[in-house]
Amino acid sequence: MKERNQKNICVSLWLLVSFILWTVAISCLDVQAIGPNGSSVGFATLNGFVHKLTGVHMALYTITDWLGLVPLCFALGFALLGLVQLIQRKSVLKVDYSILVLGGFYILVMAAYFFFEVFVINYRPVLINGHLEASYPSSTTMLVVCVIPTAMMQLKTRISNQTIRKVILGVLAVFTAFMVIGRLISGVHWLTDIVGGALLSAGLVMLYDSVSSLSIQKA
Repeated sequence: MKERNQKNICVSLWLLVSFILWTVAISCLDVQAIGPNGSSVGFATLNGFVHKLTGVHMALYTITDWLGLVPLCFALGFALLGLVQLIQRKSVLKVDYSILVLGGFYILVMAAYFFFEVFVINYRPVLINGHLEASYPSSTTMLVVCVIPTAMMQLKTRISNQTIRKVILGVLAVFTAFMVIGRLISGVHWLTDIVGGALLSAGLVMLYDSVSSLSIQKA
């Protein structure tokens, strides 16, 4: 278990460093004003090619937007679980370690989201309600790839029936893939936004898994 945690931490750091380098590259390489209202984006040739290939599908954008409520419901559910445990056990220290770590993880994800809302790397390839919106990294990709895999880790240890567990985990895996691919095909994000969101989310999820496992070991 210790060796696995060390490996996961290394992978997490590698992913997070890759995200930082990816972000720097987007800010510096092949930056052109190909977005609406003359907005600029890095890797413009690649992003422009993929955007023209996919086109814009606002119906798919709306669907994935509404389905973004699913990971929010999971996050709320685990927050309520932690609150119930706190009330019943009357001590924060008696709340499941994995739930406490999950709470810290959610705070970290929200901090990353607000950071990139303030420090905008680039804007969407389309106007939303007539306005430019921050596009990097894809917030929906971040939300789904951060919340659903960590929820799957939680459910894997909390659902005792093997058949039900496999079905639920399978559905959630398909849902995650659909949301990420759907967000790209909808044309409301540049390709680099999706890649950046996936890199950051994967790094944070691996970090959560490592810290959560270490906490369980200590418990």
